[in-house]
Amino acid sequence: MAFRVLALPICGSLLVVVILLAIVVPLLFTSAASQCKHPPTIFIFGDSNSDTGGLVAGLGFPINLPNGRTFFRRSTGRLSDGRLVIDFLCQSLKTNFLNPYLDSLGGSNFTNGANFAIVGSSTIPKFDPFSLNIQVMQFVRFKARTLELVSAGSTNMISEERFKNALYMIDIGQNDLSAAFATNLSDLQLTKRLPTVIREIENAVKAIHAQGGRKFWIHNTGPLGCLPQKLALIEQKDLDPHGCILRYNNAAKLFNEGLLETCQKLRSELTDATIVYVDIYSIKYDLIANSSKYGFSNPLMACCGHGGPPYNYDRNITCSEPGHEVCSEGSKFISWDGIHYTEAANTIVASKVLSKAYSSPSTAFDFFCQ
Repeated sequence: MAFRVLALPICGSLLVVVILLAIVVPLLFTSAASQCKHPPTIFIFGDSNSDTGGLVAGLGFPINLPNGRTFFRRSTGRLSDGRLVIDFLCQSLKTNFLNPYLDSLGGSNFTNGANFAIVGSSTIPKFDPFSLNIQVMQFVRFKARTLELVSAGSTNMISEERFKNALYMIDIGQNDLSAAFATNLSDLQLTKRLPTVIREIENAVKAIHAQGGRKFWIHNTGPLGCLPQKLALIEQKDLDPHGCILRYNNAAKLFNEGLLETCQKLRSELTDATIVYVDIYSIKYDLIANSSKYGFSNPLMACCGHGGPPYNYDRNITCSEPGHEVCSEGSKFISWDGIHYTEAANTIVASKVLSKAYSSPSTAFDFFCQ
């Protein structure tokens, strides 16, 4: 396996920013954690942005080092060098990382919830593994079997009351947009497809609500047109002032507008539920547009990939495959592999989520503590 170090010089001002982030961000997590004496049970549904090992457990698909090198010092099935946003959110509540639902080995337990998110997941087709609909079906089975075991006398398992008071998180949609562009849908065709995608998220919320769930935390999708993968693969593209593909980001914003409207409608229909919409797009776009402020350079270049500047992405030699190139550990990159974020970037994204400034209605994540 070939490696090439892409070294980044750190000037004095950048070093100050890095040091400040190292101090301030942990304080944000500590502040949130200090309010939570009884963390909620958490269930998350989604794609690779939240997958903590489901693809590896479910299909045996290899996700090798350097994935996981920063925090875990081994590959855990996460497509990042370290922790994901969901990991930081769990840490903010002083609860353990969520185990993948499909992971039956390694001492997995589900006392604090489960992770149903799988790499590559989308909302449609709804019966394709592992679509959002399938993930919800898995949850229904998981809940039914858990309560059977509780009734039979099993202890240290999730009770009916904890299922009811659990936090249900959904973070999906990126792959639906990617698939639409990969199949060369026109803007009109994409616009007509989006309501079907959003309806599947609405159906998931209603299905979980029918199972007793009352607390929902829903992420919108990020700026698709800023991913190094998209930038490297699309030859003819109109770029915005920060180098992102306008058409792709406009589609993401259109999806997010529809998702926000759906969350508002769900609040009026499910009056006994708390439904929080989180603007991940604005958080991530701000991180890219103001990358130097956060201590990052080359915001549109992958740390791990092949080809070097400007994007370091090659679909034939992706991260962890023979011939890949990876930046030196400690380098300040936003993109890990051209699609997913580095732990350094996820740290900032999570801190913004915890700030309440990007949630509608404005809600602290520890609001769900019991």
